[in-house]
Amino acid sequence: MKYRSVLASLPFMVSLTFSSTVAAQQTEDPLAPINMRIHAFNDYMDKHLLRPVAVGYRRYMPTPVRTGVDNFFSNIDDIGVFANNILQGKFGDAASDTGRIVINTTIGIVGVLDLASKAGLHKHNEDFGQTLGAWGIKSGPYIVIPFFGPSTFRDAFGLGVDTATNPLNYQDNVRLRNSAFVLDQINRRGEALVGESLLMGDPYIFMREAYLQQRAYDVSDGEAEEEEWDDGWEGWD
Repeated sequence: MKYRSVLASLPFMVSLTFSSTVAAQQTEDPLAPINMRIHAFNDYMDKHLLRPVAVGYRRYMPTPVRTGVDNFFSNIDDIGVFANNILQGKFGDAASDTGRIVINTTIGIVGVLDLASKAGLHKHNEDFGQTLGAWGIKSGPYIVIPFFGPSTFRDAFGLGVDTATNPLNYQDNVRLRNSAFVLDQINRRGEALVGESLLMGDPYIFMREAYLQQRAYDVSDGEAEEEEWDDGWEGWD
């Protein structure tokens, strides 16, 4: 869920987000009335359901177990990262991703142990929304998706592709598949708890600016921050 991804990245992104207060307030948001309603719904569901569960998860689940769970889902994520690095022509990174998957899936016990990182194969962060951005496709208007949080037209399409290509979604055992999905969401929300103390001002604006800044950084590999600010309707007619 993008909402939790933004919260988890706040310690790093907050300095970028509020480096210019004026710029933040001028962000295009043509769907703001709808977005704010969905944001309020997501926030209500988070406060009354997901966050309490995540707090309990972090409080009562032993750290080694939580680390193993995080590593397992990170290993699954590396499959999509590998594919997107190939699509972006980052063959060196894709080779590193391959090494991570092989090492962690085998001697790392299906990813529970992240031995690849200890071997110097660092994790990359790529998804299909970033791939579309690398191909020159503009982000389109900022939108908030029910349950999933901040996004753009481009990233929403990318999320659909990433979801469809996630191997866990093709697990025949429905109970196991659904349990894995729920555990992944709880784990992600638990990781995002650390970023909550950095939230300030209007939560909707803060989340919007943090998300757009983060995605601009991700798409450009940290080299520029301009592309994501073109989130109006131009190019989507």
